[in-house]
Amino acid sequence: MATTYAVDPGDPDASYLSFWREKHLCTLTTLRPDGTPHVVPVGVTYDPGARLARVIANKASAKVRHVLAAGAEGAPVAACQVDGRRWATLEGRAVVRTEREHVAEAERRYAERYGRTPSPNPSRVVIEIALTRAMGRG
Repeated sequence: MATTYAVDPGDPDASYLSFWREKHLCTLTTLRPDGTPHVVPVGVTYDPGARLARVIANKASAKVRHVLAAGAEGAPVAACQVDGRRWATLEGRAVVRTEREHVAEAERRYAERYGRTPSPNPSRVVIEIALTRAMGRG
């Protein structure tokens, strides 16, 4: 019998949501043009009400280039965090947002989760992930 760790990304249980509110370094996996995974450390914020995860990034970064290369439909990505036996993954389609209000919201959420305001960066964008799947053990 297979064990499932599926979570509704729009309605997670309290322990899963609490885990995503703790300060943890995460990883973001994007796909390179050749289809191989590119995994980098990032800060991720999770907004189940909007079914979104957000990652602030420099517009010149490889992760941003990978998402942009996927076109308007967005890139399939996964964001993950782990702490001992607890782990959580958010999957979905990512797009890059450059609008100031989207970047400001991502910065606000980052400051809330990580306890520090990101330093000013005029090249900052936000990778918004429209969540299609979540799993883990919070």
